This record gives sequence, structure tokens and C-alpha cells, in this order.
Amino acid sequence: MSLNILVTGGAGYLGSIMVPELLKLGHKVTVLDSFIFGQSSLLECCANDNFEIVNGDVRDESIIKGLLAKTDVVIPLAALVGAPLCKRDKIGTISINRDAIKTITDHASKQQRIIIPITNSGYGIGQKGVFCTEETPMNPISLYGSTKVEAENIALGHGNSISLRLATVFGMSPRMRLDLLVNDFAYRAVNDRFIVVFEGHFKRNYIHVRDVARAFIHAIDNFETMKNEPYNVGLSDANLSKLELCEVIKKHVSDFVYLEAPIGEDPDKRDYIVSNEKIEQTGFKPIYSLDIGIKELIKGYTIITNSKYSNV
Repeated sequence: MSLNILVTGGAGYLGSIMVPELLKLGHKVTVLDSFIFGQSSLLECCANDNFEIVNGDVRDESIIKGLLAKTDVVIPLAALVGAPLCKRDKIGTISINRDAIKTITDHASKQQRIIIPITNSGYGIGQKGVFCTEETPMNPISLYGSTKVEAENIALGHGNSISLRLATVFGMSPRMRLDLLVNDFAYRAVNDRFIVVFEGHFKRNYIHVRDVARAFIHAIDNFETMKNEPYNVGLSDANLSKLELCEVIKKHVSDFVYLEAPIGEDPDKRDYIVSNEKIEQTGFKPIYSLDIGIKELIKGYTIITNSKYSNV
């Protein structure tokens, strides 16, 4: 069934992978994006009659009201992402990541569906050896994490919503992000051939950007049986420490050297392992492994030779 789907921030890292996939499935997709990074990631979609684009700010209530009038499903991707960027623009982080979600829920009807991404960094610092499930209390340790947790509560309070708690995303995208951990480490391996790792024992979970897009499509297709719940979305075989991640990258870049700093701290204190069993029980399984993503990134970094696509 063809749906009218509104994707805010749809020209970003995730949206520029997801929007073409939604169009391939026959959905009508409207993207609202402010193009603050000057990206041209959706140009290929412009030939599709089912694609509409609005250059505007997700915080503009009049724009949101107008776009919701013809929407079946809202996918609010627009956000300031990552601790450094959020620290730089605290007002923007709160108004985009949290308050804009409130604007959407205030004006959406109860029939309109919302599928929101948040971050499993909301788990903060987990217990050693204990998997974080959707029942684990959220304990965000950054402004980014806390605004996304608040946004999840707002969205689920709408009563016709799904929240996808995303692991650390990796992989190539038309609107690339070099600051994400796997993408960053692979970039350094390809270009510098070495990296100094701070607090290399810190663990987290990972997921390919194309699998994230697949998870959203899965949520659309299975909305009635999944609604009003949060779901972790990650690779169940990739709860890895930073040093273990370096080991995987070294399999593909043999002269990559990584060292753990004996002193110093990583400002990002996240450290947790995650269970993805709940979404897997709904029939979703990732198909892009960490190895596939790293091979893809190595090819991509033959093309990208500057830091234009860092997020800060």
C-alpha cells in the first residue's frame, strides 16, 4: 500500500539512504530539510514524481502544520547529532531534537503514525557484562542523549508511534558522516594508518546505515503489531570495544597500527552492550555486517579525501 510519508531531515546521513528506498517501494515521500551542511544528497530523487522537497526549518510550526495535512507516516530524522555538535549549539539541540518532536505530536492526529529514531547512547554507562534491553532504565550522559530520550517519551506519548533505539551507525551515504566511530576509525586507518585510542575497553553496539533504513521500512510494514514500543536496532554480533573494532579494521587494512593511550580520557564516556532480541523477534534481521561496512568505507575513502563531511 502506498503511503504519504513525511521525512524531516531527510537529506541527512540516514535520510539520503532511506528516502530512495521508500520511493522504490512506491511511497510518496516529502522531505523537509534546512540543508545546513550544503548537501546535495537527494538530487537523484528529483526525477521521481512521488518525491517532494521543502527547504525549511523543522521548528517552523506553520510548515509542520501544512505538511502534516497530507501525511500518513512521519519519520522525524531532523536532529543535531553527536555530543560535540550538540555542545556547540545547546539551544539548537533542544529546539530541534526535542521541541520539534513536540510540535509534530501537537499537530498530528491520532491516526497519523510516527516512527522516531533515538539513540541507544541513552543507556549511558551500562553494567559490565549485562545487556541493555528496552526495559533497562535510560541514563543519558550527554545533552544529545538526554534530548533524544525526552523526544522518545514525547513521541511514544502520542499513542501511535514506534521508537527505534539505534546503535552507533556506520557505512557510506551520499551525505557522509566521518565523525561516527566506525567511519572515523576506518578513515584514520585508510589515511593515517594509525590511531591512538583512549579508554579502548569502552564497548558499544553498531549497525549499518542501510540496515537502519530497512528497520524503518520493517516498522512501517509491521506497524500495528509493533506500535507504542521502543526497539533496540543493532548487530547482535557487534557489541565491541574500541580496541576490538580496531582489530576488525586491521583485517582489511593490514598496516593499520592502533595503540591505547596509557593516560588521558575519552570525553565520550558511553560504555554498554545491547540486546537486539526484541526487534529480531518481530522478524527483522540485519544483513550488513561490520566487515561489509568496513570494506565499503575503504572504497568510499578512495573518493572522499578531505574532512568536508565531518559533522562539526
